[in-house]
Amino acid sequence: MQNVKLQVEGMSCNHCVKAVEGALEEVGAAGKVDLAAKTVDVTYDESKLNLDAIKAAIEDQGYDVV
Repeated sequence: MQNVKLQVEGMSCNHCVKAVEGALEEVGAAGKVDLAAKTVDVTYDESKLNLDAIKAAIEDQGYDVV
């Protein structure tokens, strides 16, 4: 399993947290949002998923991965 911390801009409320964590679940990753730090800790199986797909899932929800 791979762990990565992503900086995500545009998150401001619990709805944002649920949107990002839900999008990660849909692609097969687990994510924990830290709203105050504007980060997401992501755990995923690198043999089944890559970082680009994870970033795309977050960006599809309207947030910017920086």
